[in-house]
Amino acid sequence: MRTALATLPADPDRENEDFAAAAPGAAVLLDGAGVGGAETGCTHGVAWFSSTLGALLLRSITAHPVRPLAECLADSIGLVRSLHEGTCDLAYRASPTSTVVAARVGAGALEYLVLGDSSLLLADQDGGTTVVTDRRLDEVGKRLRGPVDALPTGSPEHAAALAEYRDALTGLRNRPGGFWIAGPDPRAAEHALTGTVPLESLASVTLLSDGATRLVDRFELSDWEKTLAVLDSSGPDELIRSVREAEDGDPDGRRWPRGKARDDATVLHWVLS
Repeated sequence: MRTALATLPADPDRENEDFAAAAPGAAVLLDGAGVGGAETGCTHGVAWFSSTLGALLLRSITAHPVRPLAECLADSIGLVRSLHEGTCDLAYRASPTSTVVAARVGAGALEYLVLGDSSLLLADQDGGTTVVTDRRLDEVGKRLRGPVDALPTGSPEHAAALAEYRDALTGLRNRPGGFWIAGPDPRAAEHALTGTVPLESLASVTLLSDGATRLVDRFELSDWEKTLAVLDSSGPDELIRSVREAEDGDPDGRRWPRGKARDDATVLHWVLS
């Protein structure tokens, strides 16, 4: 098994809120939910939350190889909560959150978990691909983001509309009819997408934050088969470079309306064969 990892912050002067790591037979990727500098109630910040949760989750899924991934995630969320509930306001509605993707090999199968809008790309031995993405946030977002997409990215009007959009999203977080994401409440893990795939059928497994999937699911400049070809031939760095090239060619979001001109982008490509 071989693993290649690349990550790049949206802005070199800002903290990367993505986190990814791998251990023998396991990998995790988290995309911290930034709030554009708004108050979160947490003194540690979003990057601390995603990296701390990611490290604890990787430890849990490797230390307890037969325990379901959702239970490992719930335990890890509880541990993170215990680390900062004495210093931070975890009841604050904008408390830091994170997407989660986890994968683990065991008993002839790959077990996976996806929570939030990061993605898992499964490549089979015949070159076909299957993508697992939690679309609940996207479905909620489509109902709310019209005013954001109508304005040039980075303009004052866009910033104001984006703040209203994020505030509306926060009100739908971790509740029926909304979407689910890792935050202060371990019960969010119960709503993750989970499954298993026979290990013998797989050639590779790739974990991607939504900043790295933009070429496919937002810009529509590529598809998953082409993305896999880039990863296999040139690695995650080349995929992220292509994302940045597209973003920089449309800095105002005229061609591809979006909340952020650039986003943190992380790819963990795990070749099994």
